[in-house]
Amino acid sequence: MGSTTPGMVCGHHHLYSALARGMPAPPMTPTNFREVLEQVWWRLDCALDLEMIRWSATLGAVEALAAGCTAIVDHHESPHAIEGSLSVIAEACAEVGVRVSCAYGVTDRHGPDGARRGLAENERYLRSGGRGLVGVHAAFTCSDDTLRAATGLAADLGVGVHIHVAEGIDDRDAGKRLAPLAASDWLLVHCVHLDEPLPGTIAHNPRSNMNNAVGYARPTRFAAPPFAAPGTGTGTGTGGGGNPVVLGTDGIGADMLDEFRLAYVKLRESDITATPQTPWNWLANGWDLMPEAHSDDTVTWSYEHADDPWCLAFTTGVHPIEVTVAGEAVWRDGAPTRVDIVEVRAKAAEQAARLFARL
Repeated sequence: MGSTTPGMVCGHHHLYSALARGMPAPPMTPTNFREVLEQVWWRLDCALDLEMIRWSATLGAVEALAAGCTAIVDHHESPHAIEGSLSVIAEACAEVGVRVSCAYGVTDRHGPDGARRGLAENERYLRSGGRGLVGVHAAFTCSDDTLRAATGLAADLGVGVHIHVAEGIDDRDAGKRLAPLAASDWLLVHCVHLDEPLPGTIAHNPRSNMNNAVGYARPTRFAAPPFAAPGTGTGTGTGGGGNPVVLGTDGIGADMLDEFRLAYVKLRESDITATPQTPWNWLANGWDLMPEAHSDDTVTWSYEHADDPWCLAFTTGVHPIEVTVAGEAVWRDGAPTRVDIVEVRAKAAEQAARLFARL
């Protein structure tokens, strides 16, 4: 007999990356993080259109359910298909039965008009009733005027800003530039090279950081102490100083138990006294971002100790038997209940082929 937990939350995702697997090799082998962006991700996001975005989000949402993840905080960029992109993602996730918070990553990489269109997409989506944050790519790809504009829009709309912070050394001065702007409702992603704390929640993405060789973020530097035990409510209070930390995947799927395990061994590598409880608290803090996943969603797992971090840290192969969202079974017996998984994979493969041809 398995055990039951609330739905897992991915605190930072890029659903558009679901089509990237198997993409053509870049023109040159990247030798640093900036070249990874230029040769891989900035080429890929420029090639996206709305149909690709739709099926990438659909596939990503199905794969989230397959890992027991019912809620995703997504960060999107598609410079040549901006208008309507966030609605496409939200609709795709809703069709599958996954909760999503959307944001468009504003950037000056494509000039002032590109930044303006990104801001407009955030505003259009949020004013239309969509759930999300105002997205910003990163300080190093934005002018001070654009950062102020995004901050002002977020304040006007009563939401936070979702932004990559000091992921690589190119963005090492992000803390200084963002200090006058950041607020407690911001979602600060990566923070690998952040020297001084900023207000907000830190989204820690250990697998992505390792894959991009940007370094270890050591989120315990800034982390707030836990105020509630995982499984009894949301993971962290707002008092006591420090930043709440959540776990994200940065687009490498949405298997949050796997990300928890990796977060633990990476933490343990740097601190032999660390225990699985710390990254489990980070996992639980995701429920502060998407509280409904905790209160209204359930996952019945194949493993009877799926609520015990000490057992889960050393047990692989744990998978959901059934996932419910707001009382509805959206995953059962190895398949989604709302969509045809064979069709989703076939449509995603078609769009991936189109994407690769453009690359």
